[in-house]
Amino acid sequence: MKQLLATLSIAAAMVATFNACKNAEQPQRTNPLLTESQKPFGTPDFSIIQPSDYLPAFEAAIQQTRDNIKSITDNTEAPTFQNTILPYEDSGKLLDRVSRIFFALTEADKTPEIAETEKKVMPMLTDLENEISFNKPLFDRIRQVYEKEHNTLQGEDQKLLEEIYKEFVRNGALLSDDKMERMKAINLRISDLQQQWGDMLQAATNDAVVWVNSKDQLSGLSEADIAQCATDAESRGSKAPYAIVIVNTTQQPLLASLDNRDLRRQVYEASVHRADGTGPYNTFPIVCEIAKLRAEQAQIMGYPCFAAYSLEKTMAKTPQNVYSFLRSLISQYSPKAAAETKAIDAFAHNASLTANPLPADSPLEPYDRFYYSAKMKKQQLNVSDDEVKPYFNVDSVLIRGVFYAANRVYGLTFKERHDIPLYHPDMKAFEVIDSNGKTKALFYCDYYRRPTKRGGAWMDGFAKQSRRWGQIPIIFNVCNSAKAPNGAPSLITWDEVTTMFHEFGHALHGILSDCEYHRLSGTSVARDFVEMPSQFNESFAAIPEVFDHYARHYQTGLPMPADLKERMLQSINFHSAYALGENLAATCLDLAWHMLPADSIPTPEQAATFEKEALRQVGLLDIQIPPRYSTSYFNHVFGGGYAAGYYSYLWTEVLAVNIADVFAKRGPLLPATGKDMRDKILSRGNTGDLMQMFSDFTGMSQPDATALLKARGL
Repeated sequence: MKQLLATLSIAAAMVATFNACKNAEQPQRTNPLLTESQKPFGTPDFSIIQPSDYLPAFEAAIQQTRDNIKSITDNTEAPTFQNTILPYEDSGKLLDRVSRIFFALTEADKTPEIAETEKKVMPMLTDLENEISFNKPLFDRIRQVYEKEHNTLQGEDQKLLEEIYKEFVRNGALLSDDKMERMKAINLRISDLQQQWGDMLQAATNDAVVWVNSKDQLSGLSEADIAQCATDAESRGSKAPYAIVIVNTTQQPLLASLDNRDLRRQVYEASVHRADGTGPYNTFPIVCEIAKLRAEQAQIMGYPCFAAYSLEKTMAKTPQNVYSFLRSLISQYSPKAAAETKAIDAFAHNASLTANPLPADSPLEPYDRFYYSAKMKKQQLNVSDDEVKPYFNVDSVLIRGVFYAANRVYGLTFKERHDIPLYHPDMKAFEVIDSNGKTKALFYCDYYRRPTKRGGAWMDGFAKQSRRWGQIPIIFNVCNSAKAPNGAPSLITWDEVTTMFHEFGHALHGILSDCEYHRLSGTSVARDFVEMPSQFNESFAAIPEVFDHYARHYQTGLPMPADLKERMLQSINFHSAYALGENLAATCLDLAWHMLPADSIPTPEQAATFEKEALRQVGLLDIQIPPRYSTSYFNHVFGGGYAAGYYSYLWTEVLAVNIADVFAKRGPLLPATGKDMRDKILSRGNTGDLMQMFSDFTGMSQPDATALLKARGL
């Protein structure tokens, strides 16, 4: 036995020696997130980044940020813009890079490994944010610079100092010690709750799938939609041959086509009840706690409610200004909505008008509205989604539409790059080349839905533009269109076409940025301005020259026939009161939650009732036109950065329509107008007064809100 053990020990020693030599020959792997990428333009190298790289990268980047902050506070020289503000601007450069790459994946490709890392990272980031926000020596240096140099600095230097100082004050840097500690605790708890929200909402939306056992039940859907339902079923475990996947909004697009009324009901109810406790998921406890903590934050900062605290840094400034804006829209909208509902109801019950009428004793339900509205549109305008979708191939819309308009107006060209690593094979990457032949930016697009991607559409970037950092913008757009199976062309609806143009408007705001400082560049503007470039860019989708360029049949390549084009464009504002109403309702819900003091926040059991009462008080409690997002799945507000700010979509639509009117008068594709827009708005980020930027371009002292209703056909 002793001899055997000795033999085994010798063998083990030999193996250990061999492994040690092998490891010596193969140096320890370097974390690719902590070094400059060797790929073109410094793009993230997803070919070598592993999920296990993110946590140590965050740990290293957070420590580097702490060290950078310490070097500022340890400086014994008198505080100046050069030795305090600029080092602070640069202090989180590595952390910014790591965060942007990681959080792109948490939104668009959230695998279990990424989700687990996110749970560990979020408290670390919140701790760091608290450390910096309440770092008294740091703020004391910033305050001294603000008091001594603010009036003598100019341009972006002055704006940078102003933004940094005000950010510290808004975060609580002037609070007493006990209030600071409470704010730290609130920040940590909100961060944890939003993490829970994101996980639960994605799981709830994925779980809200409606399973369908036979193709007959899908009567009314196109063959392409039926094929997509089969593909969705397969990707979600094949519990039935077909699956209808729930998207993030209340109403579901397929409701416009489904003949089976009971299936329409199932789909609608799966959507509205996905996270309200009717099923296995209930976000109301999270909602109520977040709302209460936000209200307490505002109270600590000396504001009557979170809306007042949040809106102070926006164009609107106060809740009263927002409500005044909304009331003017509601008063003009309401009679239009009532007439629209009455017309749909009459059509739905008239057997001579529709082949599938509602029984006389059966009221029109919200899950019926899209269906009969689509039938009315088909009958009155002789146009349907199935008729126009063959002309809206995703690739054609992107290349011959979105990119074409950007080329005509801003002089940009787009070259697909096949040497840029991607985080998912559905993505594409393009080099953006300016009119002078120089590379302006990198642009990625990720347009197809999958279970690891949250619902909706958005823009962000792996890197923001900064002349100081020598950084070109690396921007991406994400959407959730259905991908056609087996390599077939993916055809989309008009709404999805405008979504692509919308998100690319955000992308242009990032791509065309020309600012010295990262903190001020691109989309770093107030919420009620940031949606303007995107909503304005939607206007190019319907400009005849652009439309004719991309709206081509996916098989023949022929443009959409003139008569179909005319009917389709006429149909854009068909029953447009619905779209305005669902947006108004969601906006008012957002404000209702954030106008409350902390001691008035409803309990989770009262939340659904509170929602109905809030809508009733503003005249928007309408079963036929529910909020675009109900409270329990309102991700913009409880998971994102739009708390007390969802109104900005309507606010900025006014700005966008006013700007589109200027383009129309001057010539919608005129390069000179595009240069003016680029120079006065899109390139400037947050380097000046936003209303002044608007006025500089339009010549208007104030936006004209009446233009919104006109543009919507109301």
